[in-house]
Amino acid sequence: MTVIAMTREMGSLGKDVALGLSVQLGFAVVHHELVEREVAERMDVRESEVHRFLEGSASMFERWKIDQSKLSSYSAEEILQIARKDNVLIRGWGATELLKDVPHVIRVRVCAPMAVRIARMMKRMDVKNPDVARREIERSDSSHTRVARKFFDADWEDPVNYHMVLNTGEVPVEACIDQVRLMTENPVFATNETSRAVIADKIIEARIRAALDADAVIGIHGRSFDIEVNDGRVMLSGYASNQGQIDSVAGMLGKMDGVIDVQNEILVMANTPLV
Repeated sequence: MTVIAMTREMGSLGKDVALGLSVQLGFAVVHHELVEREVAERMDVRESEVHRFLEGSASMFERWKIDQSKLSSYSAEEILQIARKDNVLIRGWGATELLKDVPHVIRVRVCAPMAVRIARMMKRMDVKNPDVARREIERSDSSHTRVARKFFDADWEDPVNYHMVLNTGEVPVEACIDQVRLMTENPVFATNETSRAVIADKIIEARIRAALDADAVIGIHGRSFDIEVNDGRVMLSGYASNQGQIDSVAGMLGKMDGVIDVQNEILVMANTPLV
């Protein structure tokens, strides 16, 4: 079997598509709330604080508490660990971007015209004013756009980022489910050793970044270096402020599971005076 990564617009019935696929294929559905819970535990903050931060409604104190680098690297690691399993559908949380280089992962977007979304949300929210529904939709879309750009450098609305874009304003949910199910039967999306190795390398990279973010003694962050992993062999490049940082990173990687070899090309940044 394979893995499906899905994004959906509010009011697009993407939840219904995901549920139908889980029933037909026996897939487990993992949504962003579950990822938030795991990440919050690792960061030792409340799940609600992580959720409000991502929704853009966090207080100043909550924004101060949330380390954005840790949030990014921890969430990436959680999603990749989930994708390592077969028979899973990951809904939201940048999975489509994180897994775009993994051959067996099917990336799907579920959308609908704004007028259709407003009508559906009015019914769901039991309101008669379309402006109320529109504001809720626009708030959700804005939050998705901000998270995709800030943490994954992605445009979640761009159709070229997906294998399939489904418009439930024109295509019934049942037909959408059938189309995605047919894709899972295509040998192109079959799990194999090569595709599993891609995920394993991505997990190592995420672990390295998370470990760097968690180690305040080193004094650097997971985004401080360029990290490439190929079949467990790690290539590090970039600059550090002193040799001690380089030695600390090398020692840490030498103990990390899955790392076979480390090619360290980090350079000490010279503090030359300005003339």
